[in-house]
Amino acid sequence: MPTLILVRHGQSQWNLENRFTGWWDVDLTEKGVAEAIAAGELLAEKGLLPTCAFTSLQIRAIKTLHLALEACGRLWIPETKDWRLNERHYGGLTGLDKQETRERHGDEQVHIWRRSFDTPPPVMEEGTDYDLAADPRYAGIAVPRTESLKLTIERVLPYWEGEILPVLTSGETVIVSAHGNSLRALVKHLSNISDDDITGLEIPTGEPIVYEFDAAMKPGERHYLKDR
Repeated sequence: MPTLILVRHGQSQWNLENRFTGWWDVDLTEKGVAEAIAAGELLAEKGLLPTCAFTSLQIRAIKTLHLALEACGRLWIPETKDWRLNERHYGGLTGLDKQETRERHGDEQVHIWRRSFDTPPPVMEEGTDYDLAADPRYAGIAVPRTESLKLTIERVLPYWEGEILPVLTSGETVIVSAHGNSLRALVKHLSNISDDDITGLEIPTGEPIVYEFDAAMKPGERHYLKDR
């Protein structure tokens, strides 16, 4: 049966430093590398071998995918990268230490920016250190200045419907290596989670989540591969 594997990238350097990352390109830590390799080893152990892969344009997700695929002997499978699987854009919060941001703006405001469904953080000003408008990987793309979870979902779901789902429907075992919020968008859709409840859902780093689809392409219950 068609099977979907979702993997959030392993721990990144800014995860470790407790900074808002968003679209900024940050590499994996040693722990993140180990998490990615462990995810691939678990895929091999459980006999769940991907035949097709999708990931974002961000190095932490790409490296996680490659390390996991190498660990399960599948580095050779077809792979597609797309910006629509990128992390949510944190706007003007990008690069800021989360605790310092709480001290400056208050716990309640930061909680709204991080966890509300449709309230985006402050807009990133043009020309700041973290402005990616001139990054060659985003040539021809209107790089967001900020995003709520709602706005992230609005770019992820059309990509799911138009690009990933048709591949899955053809019978492939698809792995998607992406980010906390882009994966939250997919889980919300596939598990029919409400707007209120999705904001509290945590997607752990490096732990494969699995959906199996029936003949009508209806997804079953999501589960962690480690529990399979």
